[in-house]
Amino acid sequence: MFRNQNIKPGRLDDDDLLFIAPEYEAAYRNKRLRAGDLLTMRTGYPGVTALVPEEYEQAQSFTTLITRPNKSSIEPLYLCYYINSELGKKFFIQSQIGGAQKNVNAGTLRGMPLGLPSTLIEQTAIATALCDVDALLSGLDKLIAKKRDLKQAAMQQLLTGKTRLPGFDGEWVTQKLRDVATLKARIGWQGLTTSEYLDTGDYYLVTGTDFANGRIAWEDCHYVTQSRYNQDQYIQIRLRDVLVTKDGTIGKVALVDELDRPATLNSGVFVIRPKKDGFEPEFFYFLLMSRIFDEFLSQLSAGSTINHLYQKDFVGFTYALPPTKEEQIAIAKVLSDMDTELTALETRREKTRLLKQAMMQELLTGKTRLV
Repeated sequence: MFRNQNIKPGRLDDDDLLFIAPEYEAAYRNKRLRAGDLLTMRTGYPGVTALVPEEYEQAQSFTTLITRPNKSSIEPLYLCYYINSELGKKFFIQSQIGGAQKNVNAGTLRGMPLGLPSTLIEQTAIATALCDVDALLSGLDKLIAKKRDLKQAAMQQLLTGKTRLPGFDGEWVTQKLRDVATLKARIGWQGLTTSEYLDTGDYYLVTGTDFANGRIAWEDCHYVTQSRYNQDQYIQIRLRDVLVTKDGTIGKVALVDELDRPATLNSGVFVIRPKKDGFEPEFFYFLLMSRIFDEFLSQLSAGSTINHLYQKDFVGFTYALPPTKEEQIAIAKVLSDMDTELTALETRREKTRLLKQAMMQELLTGKTRLV
């Protein structure tokens, strides 16, 4: 059986299924589905629609709207793409009823204006073209998930010394953060108010919300005045600094690998710098991105609702690392290369998603016709 909250755009799959007790099956007999039916969410994300494939013939639906296209004049998959397109979304936004919980009903769906090619051949060709792009997106999603799992496994092995890279040996050493690094943050009396956050300027202000995938999204940063930047030299950002959030969502990590103008921190972020020969910042960055740091934070929060990472606790972070900088650099290089590959795949996936959107806009409106 399929429920409203299970439906995602496109085709149904096993993750969408909910099994019902046999004694209730008779009550939903009139909700039995056929291959090619469309299921549309009524609430939550009203209008999101999925196609019922042949393998779910005779499944049942609960709380969703069921549309059964006339297959002699409408290709079901084409109709599914049309309902999920920007044209369909715009219609549902304008047609939703209800208060805080917006919804659509069968009457709303019946009133949707449709743009259809006159022949099933063209409808099928358009649906097939879009389906091919969906297949590419699905393949990229699976590949990205696989690469992420491989990276997690590599981090678990390389950052704990369970697996050593060729050419390296020797016992790993245990360090406590307070002994090998300095931690700085904007202190209380230097606190900034949001009215001081500028939309333009020459001095970046880095906050925890600017962290994205382990880096700083500089294009999202606000700015501060020169006097605010000069106020504290210890939190003036440098290349290869490691940043960690200490308020709100604690433990978010970023490595400063580019810096095109001066930057400083707001009060919710630590900057961590190694003392002489303490550690390689890139290695330490990956260490903080691993389960090792997650477990440290979990121990701190055990039995409490922790929403602040105190310096007195953070400096007690204890970890092991390779005995030489060369091995630290080599490990960081392996993990960085994996990150680069993931970023390339995610970029490709985003470009493919945008291509699909453009294709839908062109093909479902008749602006572009297939040969």
